[in-house]
Amino acid sequence: MTDTPTFVSHLECSMTGKTYPADTVQGLSEAGRPLLVRYDLDALAKAVTKEDIAKRTDGFYRYREFLPIRRDENVVSLGEVVTPLIPLPHTAKRLNAKSIIVKDEGRLPTGSFKARGLALAVSMAKELGLTHLAMPTNGNAGAAMAAYATQAGIRSTVFCPADTPEVNVSEIELQGATVYRVNGLINDCGKIVGEGKGPVGWFDLSTLKEPYRIEGKKTMGLELAEQMGWQVPDIIFYPTGGGTGLIGMWKAFQELEAIGWLGQKKPRMVAVQATGCAPIVKAYEAGEEHAPLWQDAHTYAAGIRVPIAVGDFLILRAVRESGGFAIAVEDEAIAESLDEVGKQDGLLLCPEGAATMAAYKQALASGLVDRDERALLFNCATGLKYPLPKIDRALDRHQPIDYTQF
Repeated sequence: MTDTPTFVSHLECSMTGKTYPADTVQGLSEAGRPLLVRYDLDALAKAVTKEDIAKRTDGFYRYREFLPIRRDENVVSLGEVVTPLIPLPHTAKRLNAKSIIVKDEGRLPTGSFKARGLALAVSMAKELGLTHLAMPTNGNAGAAMAAYATQAGIRSTVFCPADTPEVNVSEIELQGATVYRVNGLINDCGKIVGEGKGPVGWFDLSTLKEPYRIEGKKTMGLELAEQMGWQVPDIIFYPTGGGTGLIGMWKAFQELEAIGWLGQKKPRMVAVQATGCAPIVKAYEAGEEHAPLWQDAHTYAAGIRVPIAVGDFLILRAVRESGGFAIAVEDEAIAESLDEVGKQDGLLLCPEGAATMAAYKQALASGLVDRDERALLFNCATGLKYPLPKIDRALDRHQPIDYTQF
């Protein structure tokens, strides 16, 4: 890549609209709300075409005009790929549905979609001269930050709930971060990070507490639209904790519409949560714009166990503006969907990805989604990063084999 002009015009408070200068270190706005990166979209539209992008190599930096990095020397990469769209024909047939497709983000570096947001955030941290990053995590985000920060030569510190899967804790440390287990949930970990900014001097890279993770997650929407011939599915089911990806995709679709690459038809966005931790669903159903702290948060799908989200109103706006909805599913339905998709279509989902399948089935049964709609489900990480069932079938090679059993 050669240096490409970026089209960032300013940063904007997502709540008040107050503008802030780009190219400076920024956290939340003065109102305590996420900052959004804004672009000169007219200039962007004149500088690049769909055909230009089609000629580029894989990876989400192919959309660099839509991204905020000024200098290519600051791009931090671990070999990102365009993640595939996997049809589930057997599951669709069983449900009498026209089309169910999974976008499998588990193919990205560190095995999850967190690579998108953290690659961008760490690249911008490098560009802005930051030397120490810290964040709370339920696992995958911490692993991604650790890997990209180490690649960039930036120190990183990660805090995770004590019950975070061992594989996540180990990979965070092995990829160069210092990781601590905390006897609490992710919001408790976030409090430690926030309170440590002064005495330690690290930069808080928590979800939506800086402007650039949204821009990385935005590439999911850009990539999806390109994969579908600059079209979009009818409905997107997205596992929602902090909600950066749902917010980022909706931002991508709005920007593509503004430059004329998408029509007015955009997908209905569905925020999927677990019944044991469903603050967004509760706020959606109550007609509220904010979601208070969810007490006693628990779910088998640890990645969406986020009791409170700083961008709650942005998630809810995207859901409502798109004509979508928020839905919560039981842990038993998540586990059942994980098992079904693996055994019927050969795709090993992560629990959070399986939650989107459980939500799709529940929405189909209740009439919230039509069988003829093209449904896109996000599998946010490889299922191999999670505890798997033990298989006990065995054969004794020293004994006669009864081949009638096979």
